[in-house]
Amino acid sequence: MTILLVDDTDLNLKVYAALMENTAPEPCVSHTDPVAALYWCETHTPDLVIVDYHMPNLDGISFVRLLRALPACASVPVVMVTTDTERSVRSAALAAGATDFLTKPLDASEFRSRVRNLLDLRRAQNLLADRARLLQHEVEQATAQIRARERELVLRLARAAEWRDPETGSHIQRMAAYAGLIAARMGLPASFQDMLMEAAPMHDIGKLATPDQVLLKPGRLDPDELDVMRQHAAAGADILAGSDAPLLQMAAEIAASHHEHFDGSGYPYGLRGEAIPLAARIVAVADVFDALTSVRPYKRAWGLDEARAHIVARRGSQFCPACCDAFLSDWDAVLAIRARYQD
Repeated sequence: MTILLVDDTDLNLKVYAALMENTAPEPCVSHTDPVAALYWCETHTPDLVIVDYHMPNLDGISFVRLLRALPACASVPVVMVTTDTERSVRSAALAAGATDFLTKPLDASEFRSRVRNLLDLRRAQNLLADRARLLQHEVEQATAQIRARERELVLRLARAAEWRDPETGSHIQRMAAYAGLIAARMGLPASFQDMLMEAAPMHDIGKLATPDQVLLKPGRLDPDELDVMRQHAAAGADILAGSDAPLLQMAAEIAASHHEHFDGSGYPYGLRGEAIPLAARIVAVADVFDALTSVRPYKRAWGLDEARAHIVARRGSQFCPACCDAFLSDWDAVLAIRARYQD
């Protein structure tokens, strides 16, 4: 603990220091210039401040007011030493943030008692602050554990879907990375970007409910089979619905709505425009682009320019314009993602 002594008279500082030697073992820092003392407080935090009222340039009340404006010194005990006993002076000092008063000439016994009491108060404040920091640390650890379990659950469900889905795990990685890129170029918060990349792999979790003869068919689907396949969006929403976890809530939105079209012609609900959750609008662009540029049993892989032209052509009809623009704004990053996550 450190005690700060501020008085424009050097003799007074020596008196304070001498009284302090018999009161507390804490080190003292002395300043005859109150402005210099404030500068010192910007990089150091005293545990007790004893300041004179009558000082040139900056009186004790102004000093206390400026001291309290420093976040680290907002609750530090402050004793003002003054020859004034007028109520108006003390009221102004209390309003500025003074904790206690000593009147000159100093009474040694009173000085020691007040300093001991205020140092005890400071120790209690520090103890409470330490407990608050410990509690905050424990809360952060518990929250991190919950988030880790959420991520593990999402990863395991995504792996379960991969076992049945003929699409490769690289598609999942590329699509999630594309989605993260779009969110970043849209200027969305880093927390949203991270959660989106964790939730995006769950977009086709509903395919767990799709019959093998439809899901694994090597050729194109007939109209009835296509209707069955399209049920995976609503099925995915049902699988993920009802969770209190924000990550699973976002995953449910994506699973339900990533086949909705911006003009309202998509499925399963026919949502239009911004009624489609933002995360789903982002994933829709990322998912379609990677599906177009990947080989499937029923189609060849499109060229990158061809797929890009398709995204441009469907801007505002199938895809959210803002998401398309964000995706196409950094083509080098798109190519880097594709090169990183190869089949």
